Amino acid sequence: MSESPAVSHAAIVRDGIAVGLATGAYGVSFGAVSVAGGLDVLQTCTLSLLVFTGASQFALVGVLASGGAPLSGAATALLLGSRNTLYGLRLARLLDWRGWRRAAAAHLVIDESTAMAVNRPGTAPARVGFLATGLSVFVLWNAATLAGAVAGTSLGDPRTYGLDAAVGGAFLALLWPRLHSLRNRLVAVLAAALALGLVPVTTAGVPVLAAGLMAVAVGALARSRRRGGRTG
Repeated sequence: MSESPAVSHAAIVRDGIAVGLATGAYGVSFGAVSVAGGLDVLQTCTLSLLVFTGASQFALVGVLASGGAPLSGAATALLLGSRNTLYGLRLARLLDWRGWRRAAAAHLVIDESTAMAVNRPGTAPARVGFLATGLSVFVLWNAATLAGAVAGTSLGDPRTYGLDAAVGGAFLALLWPRLHSLRNRLVAVLAAALALGLVPVTTAGVPVLAAGLMAVAVGALARSRRRGGRTG
């Protein structure tokens, strides 16, 4: 006997909330490293509310913490967040929302909400998975960001506790699960080598941006070759 839609949707909501709890809690780290990087509590919370994509937020804070220009930090953050545009193209057809609903949903397009939507059989369960995950991550991420930012300000000088190194550690934690293939590992090594080589001769933020551009170029080349192989 097939499972009823109501029960199925309830299970999807439970899964989405579970993902939100696991992912949103990481906002504590962002709040702490953000104030360690020089932003105040209000700026940190505003960043989480308006940007709402972890990798881009950590990238921006990392550039600012190292003395880079805000424009360099913003460019790096935009580069890392560009993958959400590709997610949006896939989700637009799958979720089939129009008007203000599509515009509002765009703010919840992240890795987790996309994964919970694309694995569902049909529009209705995909919408439930997307909203349950996106909203739970959004609420918990922002609540955790506030908690981490407030806690960070109460610690005094963040360098005393090593929080000035937390940006790099947090960024590495985000990157590590993606190094599942030989190509990704090679790209990561080459990007790191490029960034390190540029550190002595460029301003802060440029090495990270250059490394990101190189990774994007490799990905675009690989995709082009795959398409060429299918049409050849």
